[in-house]
Amino acid sequence: MFITMCKSKIAHAQVTEAELYYEGSITIDEKIIKAVGIIPGEKVEVLNLNNGSRIETYVIAGKAGSGQICLNGPAARTGVVGDKLIILSYALVDAAEAKKIKTKIVYLNDHNKVKD
Repeated sequence: MFITMCKSKIAHAQVTEAELYYEGSITIDEKIIKAVGIIPGEKVEVLNLNNGSRIETYVIAGKAGSGQICLNGPAARTGVVGDKLIILSYALVDAAEAKKIKTKIVYLNDHNKVKD
């Protein structure tokens, strides 16, 4: 049996851009995704604290150190600049490994920089 477990969590992310006429996805500062162990192309769930939307999309790496969190394509309809997000990634693991999984969490400050 396989179980879906939360692998990574980016908390307190703030939308910096919304680009409607783009093919889709979420662009996230490369430093942030490296800190939490998400790779470009990985599926994520994006939870918007301001409006309650919950979407699935994939990650594109943005410029390292930029603080960029950009909702692209249809995802741009789910949030506006300034909205606070939680971004989650998951892993499908067997039951034995599931017991060992520890979610990697990073918290961002008001400028989308990883807090120590």
